[in-house]
Amino acid sequence: MSLFLAIVVSASIDSTMLMLGDQTAMHLEVTHDASEQVVWPALGEQLQDGIEIVDRSAVDTTTLPDGRVQLKQDLMLTSFKDSLFAIEPLYVTSGEDTFWTEPLALNVIQPFEVDSANAITDIKDIEKAPIWWWGIIRWILLALALVGAGVGAYYLWRWYEKNRKPEEEEINPELLRPADEVALEKLDEIKAQKIWKDGKVKEYQTDLTDVVREYIGRRFEVHSTEKTSDETLREMKPLIEKDLYGRLSKMLQLADLVKFAKWHTTPDENESALTTAYDFVNETKIVNDANDENDGNDVKEEEV
Repeated sequence: MSLFLAIVVSASIDSTMLMLGDQTAMHLEVTHDASEQVVWPALGEQLQDGIEIVDRSAVDTTTLPDGRVQLKQDLMLTSFKDSLFAIEPLYVTSGEDTFWTEPLALNVIQPFEVDSANAITDIKDIEKAPIWWWGIIRWILLALALVGAGVGAYYLWRWYEKNRKPEEEEINPELLRPADEVALEKLDEIKAQKIWKDGKVKEYQTDLTDVVREYIGRRFEVHSTEKTSDETLREMKPLIEKDLYGRLSKMLQLADLVKFAKWHTTPDENESALTTAYDFVNETKIVNDANDENDGNDVKEEEV
């Protein structure tokens, strides 16, 4: 359990010993002042390698008698690997601070042993089956037919490739425009629609992060659309400033909570996520030096 100011983070597990394939519950709990903004850990289908999350409850929010806020979530775990697992601490963030749970242990046991001492014996003598000549002939004819069809298809394809007219490769018009221009245009559409006000928070967060991930792919050649948030942040950390990295991390983690943990966002959080997306594009876009270009043109004109 970690304690810093008014934030308390804890994790517990119902049973530290588990039969292979059985399930046990893990309980996550965070207590903090109402003034604190806490980002809940985003978990996928696995808690870690070898331990799967088969079910999870929604994050339950309770206001305590002393005015503090308590968040709880239950995870149902299972494993199909005979091993003693050291469950790594989970963490939540508040501002620039990170708070960790205590490490836990889970011993998964194989419920039976394979007795290899007894030899395997036949039940009865092996009988030689009669040769099925018609079946053999039929399979040979089928194989010849398939080979003939393959050869015919190959020559037909050769003829088609030789005689078809070359077609111009279709290019996505968006790829011809600057990445920041396309991203800002899409963000303007999201801003104008504000679908989160109609309760479509998940769609809003998904559209917002999709725009940012596509921009990251074009601007930094980090294929973010094919990676998790953690993988994306790991590759982006050395490429951008610390402050911008922190804001990007909070935006992606908030979107993961909404999409996977059914987190209920506030209007301020939705507006802040949009602002972060705008800031990220504006602060990382490639700026062409128009003055240099003009100077170059002036020089050419003078030379002429």
